[in-house]
Amino acid sequence: MTITRPTIMEVDLKAFEYNIEQIKKFVGKDIELMPVIKANAYGTYINKVNEAISKFNIVAVATVDEAVEIRLQGYENEILVLNQPYVDEIEKIIKYNITVGVSSNDFIEKLGETNEKVSIHVEIGTGMGRTGINPNRVEEYINKINRYKNIKIEGIYTHLSSADSDKEYTKKQLEYFEISVKKAKEILGNIKYIHCNASNGILNFPENCYNLVRPGIIMYGYESFDGVKEKIDLKPVCKLKSRITLLKEVEKGTSIGYARSFITDKKTKVATIPIGYADGLRRMLSNKGFVVIKGQKARIIGNICMDGFMADVTEIEDVSIGDEVYIWDNEIITLEEVAKLSNTINYEIMSTISYRVPRVFKNTL
Repeated sequence: MTITRPTIMEVDLKAFEYNIEQIKKFVGKDIELMPVIKANAYGTYINKVNEAISKFNIVAVATVDEAVEIRLQGYENEILVLNQPYVDEIEKIIKYNITVGVSSNDFIEKLGETNEKVSIHVEIGTGMGRTGINPNRVEEYINKINRYKNIKIEGIYTHLSSADSDKEYTKKQLEYFEISVKKAKEILGNIKYIHCNASNGILNFPENCYNLVRPGIIMYGYESFDGVKEKIDLKPVCKLKSRITLLKEVEKGTSIGYARSFITDKKTKVATIPIGYADGLRRMLSNKGFVVIKGQKARIIGNICMDGFMADVTEIEDVSIGDEVYIWDNEIITLEEVAKLSNTINYEIMSTISYRVPRVFKNTL
């Protein structure tokens, strides 16, 4: 389908490749990368570009349906579902040859009863407080799994909750995980995949990368904590942009937008831009956010609407209908700045840009 809407997200596949190479250099050649491409690759839709993801031996997603989608588009290598699946999803898991993370007795029992071959990674709960078995249950749980000849344990992993903010707590988690790995090896011998480090762990605890890492937001060129780019060189992958579709000059005292939240205090040139909160543009940016037009910042005025917003372009020379408008361009306005003004994190901004915004892939760097 031909893209006609002026609102798009530009996604640079060359920048993605560059970031992958930087991460490989950082962790070393002996450590495998398992890119996390859940939530439509953090909103970039790179998960839908089979050429980009087929270079990896294994990728990670959050749900079984995400795994099925990339299997159906032609990805043939290993797929790990990081989150404990539901019993109702077992048929899909077997049909599409999906590896799953597990930490539930009921799920293992149902999986074993199928007598169909399936691979799993055992998740250890070391302090995230979400999923994972207690480290004290490693022997019991693995022995339970081993009763089922159709289930193959290919990995063991944990999730670090605070590798960006709490060094001591993370060290405790890593201690629990190391104990669990040793217990697992005593029973299983060699384990194909051992992993605990996502973006924060990779950069702050590189000595604990084991043989597999799970890069997430740093693959897309954005910071998982302040100071990331002091440790590794990254190129932002995406820019969110639209165009001016209407220009008008209004008098002092004119109300702009719903609820009259902005009243002009002088004669003002107002641009209307067709991207709104249904597209993922946070309503919290109303009357305080900025966009980039012709290399200059323009203030968002009035409440952001479902499908568009207004900006004050009075001080921008030669502004005209059709001019590009960047919500973030990674230079004058960064994704992190947009997130801060929206009282959230860059992960949330990226991953919630809606399906209404076409992703346009480029190879420019």
